[in-house]
Amino acid sequence: MRIELEINGDTRSADDVWEGESLLFVLRERLGFPGSKNACEQGECGSCSIYLDGNLVCACLVLAGQAQGARVTTVEGLAEDLDLHPVQEAYLKAGAVQCGFCTPGLIMATHELLERKAQPSDAEIREALAGNLCRCTGYEKILDAVRLAAKARA
Repeated sequence: MRIELEINGDTRSADDVWEGESLLFVLRERLGFPGSKNACEQGECGSCSIYLDGNLVCACLVLAGQAQGARVTTVEGLAEDLDLHPVQEAYLKAGAVQCGFCTPGLIMATHELLERKAQPSDAEIREALAGNLCRCTGYEKILDAVRLAAKARA
């Protein structure tokens, strides 16, 4: 099967896609967007989070065929040219990036939160990031990054 979709503003296509293939696999292995990570393959960790037609989803749970004609934004698509998005910049400044495996999903969840709520409370931040697991941190630097990104928007 051939699928066509818009990824980060550009039309892309993949041929010989098996109908059971995940969108995550197609993005990473067929189309060269390695930012979203493959960890749990069950939608539990959030490391594969992307926007699909404007909604934050776990790409591991979306069949590639379901994305036919869809608009996809990956963590790579948040940056403009070589300039990091303010959320990406905040994660670096706060030291919230350790091994980096969970970082793309956390950045996407943070971006989605700040699009909905410019100045979230700590409880709202924790709720928004609840679907993302990190094995390296105690999450405090991640929370600092979200607060820093929110402050940068103000």
